[in-house]
Amino acid sequence: MLVRSVGLAPLLLLLFAGACADAADPEPGPPIDGPVNACTVPTLTAEPAPASALTAFAYDRAAPYDPVLQPIGTAPGGVTIHALSFLSPRGTGRATGRLIVPEGTGPFAGLLLMHGLPGNAEQMIGAGVELARHGAVVVALDAPFARRAGDVLSFTPADSVEQVQLMTDLQRAVDLLVARPDVDGSRIGYVGVSYGGAMGALFAGIERRLKTAVLVVADGGLVSHFTGPEDFGSDFAARTCPERRRWAESMIPIEPIKYIGFASPTPLLLQSGREDNLVPPRDAERLHAAAPEPKTIQWYDAGHGLPVGASRNRILWLQTHLGMRAPDF
Repeated sequence: MLVRSVGLAPLLLLLFAGACADAADPEPGPPIDGPVNACTVPTLTAEPAPASALTAFAYDRAAPYDPVLQPIGTAPGGVTIHALSFLSPRGTGRATGRLIVPEGTGPFAGLLLMHGLPGNAEQMIGAGVELARHGAVVVALDAPFARRAGDVLSFTPADSVEQVQLMTDLQRAVDLLVARPDVDGSRIGYVGVSYGGAMGALFAGIERRLKTAVLVVADGGLVSHFTGPEDFGSDFAARTCPERRRWAESMIPIEPIKYIGFASPTPLLLQSGREDNLVPPRDAERLHAAAPEPKTIQWYDAGHGLPVGASRNRILWLQTHLGMRAPDF
């Protein structure tokens, strides 16, 4: 997610081990403008989305998507790294990212890996290599904002369009993994960090082929992140009242916390930091409460970057649920 109250400052780039950092407010808050200049903006409530809302993320699974791979490097242990692109299901150009493949013929687990905001797939290569070493073919996907110039968020309805596009791109990435002969299509998982964790709460509610999902330092989504009482100095709060109203109206119907309830029976692992000032524990707790069983919640005495022990616990979780290899650190 974004650093609160200081605009679009970069987050910690959250990866898996050692030097790599681990990377919802469903209740109505006070008026964004405070008591001096009240502005009527729709507020996020705890009410989940209706099942009919899932149709907003539908796409034609039979349509061609023209995946293109280009080798760009290797990593210790025989891991190969490819530049990846394929046609976005929403007809908005090509989705891009990285495909990271372990040595051998498999079949391996398949994993989707999602970065923070701002961020991109390139920054997740270290985490992807670690996952590949433990027995997964990994797709690290670029969010739509990482594929274009300009501000990461516009605080206009265009942000809603891009969030829906990300969900369809992620579903298409599952198609790509399932089609590979070196991937066991019954062992597909998702790991998302910060913004990627919040988007995973939405994706886990949409994508029924996931065997498990891991949400790391996640809150309930962009509305949750920008409309809390601590956000009066954020970029969103600086917008005019009509701008905030239009953005909230477009984003609330697709706020991830409203969809995570559809994830059942997919097992969820939620990891959060008690000292996190980017995703305050209160926001994390609201996402945890909305998550359905079966779920496991792990708290760490850490900020937005979780310790190495959290990385090890993730690998153990993926070993249990996807048949990946045990951690070696």
